[in-house]
Amino acid sequence: MQEFEVELSNEFIELHNLLKITQVATSGGEGKQIVASGAVQVDGQQELRKACKIRAGQVVQVGDAVLIRVVAVAAE
Repeated sequence: MQEFEVELSNEFIELHNLLKITQVATSGGEGKQIVASGAVQVDGQQELRKACKIRAGQVVQVGDAVLIRVVAVAAE
């Protein structure tokens, strides 16, 4: 399984954009298709909302292939 840790500097990122920046999807459109297919889980629950707000502390899984942990940017 491929694993990513994404640092979030804003309050949230939309799910399809998260898939795009981790290169799970080549574009936002492809990210939306992956979500619509039912292959994405957020915190263990299937997520079908393409623009679902993902916040620090959440875990996104795409099938059995990809695990994305979203963390807050460390304060300096």
